[in-house]
Amino acid sequence: MTSQLIAERLGQEEFLARSLHRDYCYVPGAVTEPGALVSLDTLNDLIATHRLEVPRLRLSAGGEMLPQHRYAVPVTTRRHTVWQRTHPAELHQCLAEGASLVIDAIDELHEPVADLAQHLEGWLRTHVQVNAYASWSAREGFGTHWDDHDVIVVQVEGSKHWRLYGPTRIAPMHRDTAQPEPPPEQPIADLVLEPGDVLYLPRGWWHAVAADQGVRSLHLTCGLTPHTGADLIGWLSEMLRATEQVRADLPLHAGPDAQAAYMRSLREHLVAALEEPGLLERFAAARDAEDLGRLRPALPHLAGVPADPDLWVRLTTGRARLMSAADGEGAVVVRFAAAGQEVDFDPAVEPLLRRLLGGGWVSLADLAAAAKLTVADAAAVARELVAVQAATVRGGLW
Repeated sequence: MTSQLIAERLGQEEFLARSLHRDYCYVPGAVTEPGALVSLDTLNDLIATHRLEVPRLRLSAGGEMLPQHRYAVPVTTRRHTVWQRTHPAELHQCLAEGASLVIDAIDELHEPVADLAQHLEGWLRTHVQVNAYASWSAREGFGTHWDDHDVIVVQVEGSKHWRLYGPTRIAPMHRDTAQPEPPPEQPIADLVLEPGDVLYLPRGWWHAVAADQGVRSLHLTCGLTPHTGADLIGWLSEMLRATEQVRADLPLHAGPDAQAAYMRSLREHLVAALEEPGLLERFAAARDAEDLGRLRPALPHLAGVPADPDLWVRLTTGRARLMSAADGEGAVVVRFAAAGQEVDFDPAVEPLLRRLLGGGWVSLADLAAAAKLTVADAAAVARELVAVQAATVRGGLW
């Protein structure tokens, strides 16, 4: 799979240990068929068949977003709602003049890109949003800028010139206490990405991007949602609500000695919580289990999943967790956590669940074979997963 190849070419565990959140990583020719992910024809179809409005679809030039009236016209429906229809001639003119076209969260609109995002989520254990960027000139659409999230870039068509300047503030955030200093005048890396090349860039790294020598270009940017110390503290504060000391009113009107005693007690609770073994893993598991992924209905199967061997199943999230646990009676079960829900299964079902964790669509027949179960048993498992929105189904060939 393309997405698995990206993980392998970036270096798998070596990438996690040396590059992730630390340094850029450039891998030429990492993807052998980038056009299988997305193409300009894909963008044509999405614009023609979806009501994509700002900011989902937007044009940018010189670091500024173009007004929507430059390339779209308002349409009033018979129900008196108004939407902006993209006008091809005006769109073409803006792009020819140097604007860049952006489609946000294309992973929610196009299944091959959704597969890419879901596999990266399973590897990196964080939410991934993929944006598509297309340009037809050497004019920079966004100027020299930095992002508040790490990115993995996949060049799909044409060439893209990237100038990397490094960070001037370590790990800047969307909601921060200060802004990074301006970047240096000279880049630390000057790269031209060709189709199939992959580039990883940590958050906070200043960069400038333009189509190389004015050649049309299409690339995908996979944005990785950061997990910071601020997120951990926020999550921990929710966990500590179980303690009376944290729920108690602050002694704002007490004397200095009482206030000092309260602060000592609160500090002890916080330190004890932070020193708990496996705290970061608990945090990561909780975040994974809460991720809703890309929810998808399972029409027409309103009453459940039938025992049809040709029915296909897939998970809606790449961050599902599978673990051994004990049920209320002490029996060992396999616990599946995803989409904010937990479901306990008999250990015999584990091979089926692991097959689903591999990603993509899997037939009920293959799921049953993986666990040496009947198709009816496999359908029962799928039915429970669909009921908690952790999976979806589709029928027949497509």
